[in-house]
Amino acid sequence: MTSNAPGKRRKNQSQYDDDLFSAASSAGEKRPPKEPLADRMRPRHFEEFVGQSHIIGEGRLLRRAIEADRLTSILLWGPPGSGKTTLANIIAHETKAHFVTLNAVLDGIKELREVVEAAESRPRNQRTVLFIDEIHRWNKAQQDSLLPHIESGTITLVGATTENPFFSLVNPLISRSRVFRLETLPDEGVRAVLERAIKDSERGLGALNLKITNEALHHWVDIAHGDARSALNALELAALTTPPGPDGMIMIDLEIAAESIQRRVVRYDRDQDEHYDTISAFIKSMRGSDPDAALYWMAKMLHAGEDPRFLFRRMLILCSEDIGLADPNAIVVVNALADAFERVGMPEGNYFLSHACLYCATAPKSNTASAIFKALNHMEQVGTAPVPLHLRDSTSNAAQSRHDGRESPSDSYKYPHLYPGAWVEQQYLPEDMERPHWYAPKRLGYEAEVYERFKGRGQISEKPE
Repeated sequence: MTSNAPGKRRKNQSQYDDDLFSAASSAGEKRPPKEPLADRMRPRHFEEFVGQSHIIGEGRLLRRAIEADRLTSILLWGPPGSGKTTLANIIAHETKAHFVTLNAVLDGIKELREVVEAAESRPRNQRTVLFIDEIHRWNKAQQDSLLPHIESGTITLVGATTENPFFSLVNPLISRSRVFRLETLPDEGVRAVLERAIKDSERGLGALNLKITNEALHHWVDIAHGDARSALNALELAALTTPPGPDGMIMIDLEIAAESIQRRVVRYDRDQDEHYDTISAFIKSMRGSDPDAALYWMAKMLHAGEDPRFLFRRMLILCSEDIGLADPNAIVVVNALADAFERVGMPEGNYFLSHACLYCATAPKSNTASAIFKALNHMEQVGTAPVPLHLRDSTSNAAQSRHDGRESPSDSYKYPHLYPGAWVEQQYLPEDMERPHWYAPKRLGYEAEVYERFKGRGQISEKPE
């Protein structure tokens, strides 16, 4: 381990910090403030903002509204570290309106009432812009309390949320606001944010004599996965806990960078948008017979703490929905692997998850089991018809048959096992009903055998599917 190794800098850390900042002050450099680096480096103008050009690029609607100070109520929706709070910070610097900030985790109706009362006491020509961070944390009643004040123009709302507002916010609030979705920052954007923080001597770490290898920078960018805040936190931790070498330079290499951000950021909330998007990608990858992609999305969910039983349940559904009769054993195999998982548990249970995932992804596919939904739709649209006489229960209908003078059901019914191949043509659908061909076997796997057998009997529709 090198002299810069983390294990050799714990003993006199506070003394080292004092010496470091004292040296910076004696050299005429500004001592770094106590606020976290990510907070200090928030852009104050559009020229400093990185990413999100689709909503704040030159000439875009949101940027024009902010620069003209004609902002209406908006909701900023995006993943952590994508710039929601930063954009609100720019609005605060650009607007002539009175800008107020609330945090939905800490503040509630009482604080909102104080903001509204203050807004109503201001001159009519001075607007109040209210920024509410984590707005999805407010319950329905708290969100509803915003509506009359937005409607009257007392406040202009800027709400920030990491969750899908169409699920987490009340509809009247959405209808009174414009929703803007922020995307994950690209790698080059995260790197630009880091490099600016390293060079900036006023708000960043430029007062420190830092030397950071390209490998270290690349590692932070790669692991942060678009979260600029996470990358800045890692940079700050590494810079402020690594002692200088004999030449006074703080050298940060890959080893130190790796310790400062030990685990890849996985954006995954088991109750929200990322959950539904990821499980959708998992199912579609198996349906599309791409085992590598299926393993990737399953690994993401497992890494983020998803319940393996949930994954087995979804694979069991896929066994009938997408594999079906092309491989009738799929549901048997996956169900057995789910049972084995219950007996063994983790981490060895990963073998059973992988086995099931790969079986589903590589199995032939048929969605013909969905024929039941066509039949159910027919019941809703057309209704039901009486059971043909020869299909009715022979015992319960014998007396009626004799009374009507008609042929007994037992006489008109053809018992298939008395015929070659245990099949005989006869009417099983209601009388006068044309065969709908809801079930059309595919020519894959086991179902290919069904196709050939049905075709030989004339049970296959000649109409295209």
